[in-house]
Amino acid sequence: MGETALRGDGELEVLSRTAAAFPPRTVRDRVLPNLLFFTDPARVASPEAIAERLPRGAGIVFRAFSAENAVEQGRRLRAIADARGLILLAGAHPGLAEGIGADGLHMPERLAGEIPKLRAEHARYLITVAAHDLKAVQAAERAGADAVIVSPVFPSNSPSAGQPLGVDGLKALVSATTLPVYALGGVRADTVAQLAGSGVAGIAAVEALAG
Repeated sequence: MGETALRGDGELEVLSRTAAAFPPRTVRDRVLPNLLFFTDPARVASPEAIAERLPRGAGIVFRAFSAENAVEQGRRLRAIADARGLILLAGAHPGLAEGIGADGLHMPERLAGEIPKLRAEHARYLITVAAHDLKAVQAAERAGADAVIVSPVFPSNSPSAGQPLGVDGLKALVSATTLPVYALGGVRADTVAQLAGSGVAGIAAVEALAG
């Protein structure tokens, strides 16, 4: 593994194998994905192509960023998810989630307070929340989130990424909450081995799964 890890399918294989080793977590009678693919129109040209290669049981977080073809693309991802046994979450927009038949929502940390309302309307939704520090993790737990996606763990190519938490920072957040925690940000084949023993429920990535 390490620096010699292959890109493309080789990278996906390494991340999938590592994710599969994390102990399974169950929420709302559903086994959580241990690998999440976050779409990003600016960084991933064809999320459908990546979705077609994800291992069974993985998850897709479809972030449309108000694209005009969001519903059409989301429905294509829904069809792939159904065929491959994947979980599909819509990013931030309840209307989009309903329009594409998503399994739930991924909310930015600033919208964590909307979870009780969403839960009342969609009792079976899987709802995850982005978190970048302890305050955000605690707010997500109080609001009733099912899991938190903590980032950035390692240096990331995301233009919005802040200072990396590092593995020690990640472990501190994991130990501060009862929620399942996912590691996002700079998670690649050459960094993912560092997450062993961190207590995370799974890993999440954007470009590393794009090859």
